[in-house]
Amino acid sequence: MPKALSLQPTHDAALIASFSKRLIQWHKQYGRHGMPWQGITDPYAVWVSEIMLQQTQVATVLDRYPKMMQRFPSVAHLARADIDEVLAEWSGLGYYSRARNLHACAKQVVSQYQGQFPPDPLALESLSGIGRSTAGAIAAFALQVRTPILDANVKRVLARLFGIGGALQEKKVTDSLWHLATELLPRSPKDMPLYTQALMDFGATWCTAKQPVCLTQNTQCPFESSCQAKAHDQVLAIPKKLPKKKSPQFSCAVGILAHGNAVLLQKRPTKAIWGGLWSLPEGQWQGQTEGESRPTVQADTLTSEQLLELILPNRFSKKPPSLFRQSVRMGNRVKHIFSHRVLQIQVYEMVLNGKAKKELDSSMQSDEAQFIWAELGTLEQYGLAQPIRLLLESWSQAHGAAESDRCANASPIVLKNRP
Repeated sequence: MPKALSLQPTHDAALIASFSKRLIQWHKQYGRHGMPWQGITDPYAVWVSEIMLQQTQVATVLDRYPKMMQRFPSVAHLARADIDEVLAEWSGLGYYSRARNLHACAKQVVSQYQGQFPPDPLALESLSGIGRSTAGAIAAFALQVRTPILDANVKRVLARLFGIGGALQEKKVTDSLWHLATELLPRSPKDMPLYTQALMDFGATWCTAKQPVCLTQNTQCPFESSCQAKAHDQVLAIPKKLPKKKSPQFSCAVGILAHGNAVLLQKRPTKAIWGGLWSLPEGQWQGQTEGESRPTVQADTLTSEQLLELILPNRFSKKPPSLFRQSVRMGNRVKHIFSHRVLQIQVYEMVLNGKAKKELDSSMQSDEAQFIWAELGTLEQYGLAQPIRLLLESWSQAHGAAESDRCANASPIVLKNRP
């Protein structure tokens, strides 16, 4: 049975003294090169890349980062932009609080620092959406400041090398890792950009969570002879993993209310999931147990008034309008998996004629900041949650096909979920 490791790190003086040099040498042969954000000394460009790379795969950022920089080439451009523009450019990247913080931070830099990012990591850390590790990365890459980083990959590398067996969520473990990360810094500030990139790459490509090279490949890790986790047969046990909680299950109804080539969009509350994004009118989320399937109201039994009560609760001073008895159609149930919850979305569709749209607009308690009729051809201008964007793309294609066929008795439109 493998030994249990102590929470206290093994102080390997020889490894600490040689670590940065050996890591930089490793990077020359095995590290990632040619990324669009590498070799940049502009703190703004570095900052954007660091925020985009949080919780997003590198392959995705490789495509989206140049587009982001083209649309917002400077911190001043980003600060002047409307939040909808920023969210629209961010659409599909997830964790939308990052985009809101990006916008807020740009405004701070312009108003408080005259458009120049402060060189002090502590000052950087005080800005919206910038934590200690991100501040260290900006300072190291753009300004060659001797300051550590400690993202999830780096935590794993250091925990394995120095035999820290506790959970990363424990404060004493985090404190030990920050201390180590500081001790391991290269002596020369000019080495900071390459060293920091090498440290990120090593954790992301070699000392990975499930398939580190020391267990899966013939290539030898440059630190294998010094690694405490390897020596004690604890590579996959470190860092300690806490039991994963089951994701709660929810269901809700959304409505595609269409008039001509436009659909009704509703802006979500800032502090809600998909906060600040445009979405379809949506009923309340209902919790459900795993495997439970809530009964779905069939469209042929659902009146227009009932649909409005379902997807626009508390939006009418009186009874919801009849909308001249517009028919309701039902699409598929669409499953969307968040990082910590699962949502089953039931889609209903109602195409409004001119009189019905006028009746809805005059009856609904609303304001321009909460609802808008958006042309389907202009949806890229709005910050939409990705599953909602995919739903509307599917509906638009099916709706266009139905219009071209001019079939009065067309089958109900089926909305299919896409990965």
